[in-house]
Amino acid sequence: MHPLLTESTVAAFQRDGVTVIRGLFADHVDTIRAGITRNMAEPGPHAAENLMPGEDGRFFDDYVNWQRIPEFEAVIRTSPAAEVAADLMQSQNAQIFHDHVLVKEPGTSKPTPWHQDGPYYFVGGRQNVSFWAPVDPVREASLRCVIGSHLWDKPVVPTRWLNEDNFYPDDEAYMPVPDPDAESMNIAEWALEPGDAVAFNYWILHGARGNEAATRRRAFSLRFVGDDARYVERAGPTSPPFPGHGMRAGDRLREDLFPVVFRR
Repeated sequence: MHPLLTESTVAAFQRDGVTVIRGLFADHVDTIRAGITRNMAEPGPHAAENLMPGEDGRFFDDYVNWQRIPEFEAVIRTSPAAEVAADLMQSQNAQIFHDHVLVKEPGTSKPTPWHQDGPYYFVGGRQNVSFWAPVDPVREASLRCVIGSHLWDKPVVPTRWLNEDNFYPDDEAYMPVPDPDAESMNIAEWALEPGDAVAFNYWILHGARGNEAATRRRAFSLRFVGDDARYVERAGPTSPPFPGHGMRAGDRLREDLFPVVFRR
């Protein structure tokens, strides 16, 4: 087990679906910052500005850029993230799925809507983990996760963040997006320093408040899958889409597109 972890940390992740890893990217904060700067100057095809007309601030997000942004690849290859992911997932291998950048400039009132990542993905299996790591001190705009929601009987319907339309037509397969605050759900959130990371399962319901602070909130996320990950068909286009992957239901994810970064 990696020295950043304890048996109780792994048990908490398995039970609650979320935990915090202090200092996971402590030696890579400057590299991540440089990568985010490059990403924002050279957005990829999936880049988006998630603000409604008339809203203040800037909410930038982009994903699947690690193969063209060397700073991101360096973090994936040289940080302890992949080994820690394998430990948390209780997997022999950790395979990179994708990277994600989320930047909320000062005065950005728009929250990150409550959602689960799993329904957007073409990945099935329970061995998975996302790391959400800020490179600025975070207090009010930290990630918020509903404890145990990765074990709910039904997933939450995926929606498009700008207009809140359903992503897939089959509503009966999903439950409506709840209001965890109004329903007094058990929400985990942590004050974080640059290099800390929240680790959460793809099926955890999570969101974040707007950034009303006077400082930026830049966050970098890495998503890994483990031994049981398989390609699954969804009722519509997935996000990220990965066009031309050629996989069929039940296939392992292609290692040329999703490399195994850590093997035991």
